[in-house]
Amino acid sequence: MFDLKTIKRAIDQVAEEKGIDAGRVLEAIESSIAAAYKKEYAQRGEVIKAKFDVKSGGLKFWQIKTVVDETTVRMVEEVEEEKDPVTEADSKRRVEREDVHPVSEVAVDEEGLLPRYNPARHIFMDEAKKISVKGGSASGGKKDVQVGDELEFPLETHEDFGRIAAQTAKQVILQKLREAERDSVLQEFQHKEGEIVSGVVQRIERGNIYIDLGRATGIMFYNEAIPSEHYRIGERMRFYVLAVQQETKIPGIILSRFNPNFITKLFAVEVPEINDGAVEIKDVAREPGSRTKIAAVSKIDGVDPVGSLVGQRGTRVMAVSNELGNEKIDIIEWSEDPAKYISNALSPAKVKSVEILPRREARVYLPDDQLSLAIGKGGQNVRLAAKLTGWKIDVRSQSRPEEVQDGGVAENKSEQFTPPAEEVEEG
Repeated sequence: MFDLKTIKRAIDQVAEEKGIDAGRVLEAIESSIAAAYKKEYAQRGEVIKAKFDVKSGGLKFWQIKTVVDETTVRMVEEVEEEKDPVTEADSKRRVEREDVHPVSEVAVDEEGLLPRYNPARHIFMDEAKKISVKGGSASGGKKDVQVGDELEFPLETHEDFGRIAAQTAKQVILQKLREAERDSVLQEFQHKEGEIVSGVVQRIERGNIYIDLGRATGIMFYNEAIPSEHYRIGERMRFYVLAVQQETKIPGIILSRFNPNFITKLFAVEVPEINDGAVEIKDVAREPGSRTKIAAVSKIDGVDPVGSLVGQRGTRVMAVSNELGNEKIDIIEWSEDPAKYISNALSPAKVKSVEILPRREARVYLPDDQLSLAIGKGGQNVRLAAKLTGWKIDVRSQSRPEEVQDGGVAENKSEQFTPPAEEVEEG
């Protein structure tokens, strides 16, 4: 018998520390005890299951056999077994793998063949039916046995295990707890994909920034960082959860401050009208660390979309800009009318007229004193306007309409402009 109070306390403590369900901890304990039993008392290939009763402290053990027929397994003669080119090292690794995964059943091996029949873990249908008809305890209460069913055969209870068996049990319980913790973290962060999280800069390696998110560590690759920002160890920042990768051993939580959706989510935090559905952000065009253009539309009459995002005395847009290292943010009103939308997108320049051409091209005419504002430094303003609207924009002077302006033509490309990367500070 076991000290039940100590075991229950340990289960609850581990569950609380790792943020996993107590049932998963108990499952890990049972798997480890089954692995220890198999190492000490069972034969190679047997599948052992253990059940620990937390109320009484009792242990029960079963051998598990899967019901098979000629279509689900292949029979191998002893001569073929001798010819099987399995080295001693391969055999050892196979045994260790079976100890760590005591109840795994491989349907198809590496060569695409059916698994070999193993009497230690397989039982043919005819024999299984006989056991079912007799109503023995091995049938597990099944009356209509089917291929693929698992039958349980009670085993003698043991509570004394040797050193090697104890080491095996330790490996199994550690692995099971890691798997449970990983699943718990995945479940938590899957719901946060596409949302904003807060974290602390943990370390920086080869330009990639690792972020402490509490129960997990996220990574922001160098191309998802704002090039003009400096990241310092211990600094708390907000990040956009770009993706949660499940294939890796450790949940890969990919973060970004570069993605345009980061801007949208930051405004959703600051602007109640967005969460209420009164205002919607339709488009975002961004050159991270430098400038962003946002197109917003009102869903309710009487609500000013631009004023809602700007806030009283600019408090809302200022809060977002400060989070982005004082990145300049232009907010314009979205319109279904292409000419009006393009005219708004070239703000702060005052457009005189917009000529809509075939193939989503537009020619925009402005007074001479507005040309530099419309084009922007290095053509940034017209470039962002083209990205925002999805139109090719050709900015021209109203007095010289035939003359193409230097830097005044921008394609409707969706690629993000990336300024030269600066060195990242580590502290």
